[in-house]
Formats: sequence, structure tokens, C-alpha cells
Amino acid sequence: MIVVKVGGSEGIDYEALCDDAAAIIRAGEQLVIVHGGSHQTNVLSEQLGHPARFITSPSGHTSRRTDRRTLEIFQMACRGVLNQRIVEGLVRRGIGAVGLSGLDGRLWEGTRKSAIRAVEDGRIMVIRDDYTGTVDHVNVRLIRLLLDGGFIPVISPPAVSAEGEAINVDADRAAARTAAALRADTLLLLTNVPGLMREFPDESTLVPTIRTAEIGEFERFAEGRMKKKILGAREELESGVRRVVIAGARKAGAISGALAGAGTVIS
Repeated sequence: MIVVKVGGSEGIDYEALCDDAAAIIRAGEQLVIVHGGSHQTNVLSEQLGHPARFITSPSGHTSRRTDRRTLEIFQMACRGVLNQRIVEGLVRRGIGAVGLSGLDGRLWEGTRKSAIRAVEDGRIMVIRDDYTGTVDHVNVRLIRLLLDGGFIPVISPPAVSAEGEAINVDADRAAARTAAALRADTLLLLTNVPGLMREFPDESTLVPTIRTAEIGEFERFAEGRMKKKILGAREELESGVRRVVIAGARKAGAISGALAGAGTVIS
């Protein structure tokens, strides 16, 4: 069992990714594909006159400010555009792919944050009308039902709260939860950079391997969304996943390359 999380940043080659995924599936591997939609959401937000806003937590993590209108745009971008692009690409290659959001069948159920803290102009502010949250439970039965029927799940945010509200969740950490729930052997986090770099964006400073006990030492090199990938990797290894690979998806053979050790391998 391999969980492949595909980033939503600009520069991802989705056609090449579908080529590689189809070949791996035909070779007998079970894949579950998870994806985000950050770039597509930004583009659509501009087009619809509701530009994206981002906030930074006191601990330095950056996330999307998700009011109700932003949540609707996020759903359009993830489920309506990017999810169907990946499903179409796989179906065109003869793979029975099924597109889902975490909302469908309560596939990803979690908790909406009642309030979030953000730093603005050096001051800490509290935001209470944000639709963000965490994934606490994965509907493994639904995923296995699809896999056992010969279908490949392609899953995107949003998730659903216990009260039935759609919530924006971080796709890296949702993929990590999914991998743990499925007891996957490997989690691949594919993005538009080749892995963790000591001196971003200098690709010659790529960190090829990290042992679990060393994660804290390397967290200081993570910038932007890479912080959440490293955090997700730590959680997965603690939950029993044997290996997490952070690798690039800008070229052909991204999944195959990551499985062979390209990128940053955390184990």
C-alpha cells in the first residue's frame, strides 16, 4: 500500500504523474492518491474577485485564511478542477479512478477550530470565523471498498467536521493521517521542489536521508509549506508508516523515482 500526496503548487506535471501512476498500478501496486490545490485556488480566487489571504501562526506556520467564500472557492478548485483533471488523466490511461473529497462519505472527519491565533504587524490576533480544522478520523472502510473493487481513490480536501460542516484541512497532514489509518508502507509527498534543502532554493544542498531521531535537527531548514511536510512525516513515522519520501513532481517518473529513493527519504 502506497499513499501518494501530490502538491497543488505551480509547476507540477500532472500528465507525467498520471503516466507513472498508471504504470505502477498496472504492475500490481495499490495506490491511494491525495492532492491539494493551493495554486489553483489562488488563481480562481483572483478570477472571482476574492484574492487569497494567508496568515502566520505564532509558531511560524503559514496557512490560508478560510472564510466561507474562500472555502467555496477552495472546493471549486480542489474538487471541481484539479481532482477531475487527475481522474480524467488516469481514466484516459485505462485506470478506474474515482474522485472524492474528504466530505464524501465522511471520508476525512475532523474538528473545526473554534479560534485560531495569527500574528499581524507583530501583534497576536484571534480569528473566530475561519473554516479550518484537522483530520481526526479516516473512513478506511470506504477506501478499502473502492480498492477491493478495483478502483483507485483520488482524494482532495475539504474534510467534514463532526457537525457536518466542510472544513479546509492541510492536504499533507490529511495524507499522513490516511497513510497511518491504512497502515501503508510508504507515504510519498510530491511537490514542486526536489526535497528538503539545507539552503533553499539551492538544489545542490538537498538532504538525501533523515533518520527519525534526526527530524528535529533538520526542521530548521524547512521553509513555507515544507514545515508541514516535515511535521506530517514525523507524525507518520510515529504512527507506524515505515518510510516517508519528500520528492519533486516536475518531471516524468516522479512516483517511481521517489520509490527508488529520489528526494529526501525519512525513515
